[in-house]
Amino acid sequence: MSIFAQLVVSAFILVGATFALIGSIGLTRLPDLYCRLHAPTKATTLGVGSTLLGSATFFTLSTEAPSVHEVLVTAFLFLTAPVSAHLVAKSALHLRVPNVSGAPQRPNDDAEP
Repeated sequence: MSIFAQLVVSAFILVGATFALIGSIGLTRLPDLYCRLHAPTKATTLGVGSTLLGSATFFTLSTEAPSVHEVLVTAFLFLTAPVSAHLVAKSALHLRVPNVSGAPQRPNDDAEP
């Protein structure tokens, strides 16, 4: 494998590790559930996706055959992360989980007019 290919794979893995670290820190440091949804669905998804692209590039260049497994995992990740975050947010709204960010809450459907 050439030095340029090694640099590309290293760049993918370093970018992926950086995004995954930022997403993990955001998951622990943000104040409420609604804010915490952004960290795993955005930063960590990009981090894992970049790491998987680095892995796919490495195995494609080292074995001279396309690496389909990593590409399929990446596609599955990018399809399922937004859907799962949406479901978590909808269930939190349904259960009226309080937020601290100042965003408007769902109106109380049980209240008398």
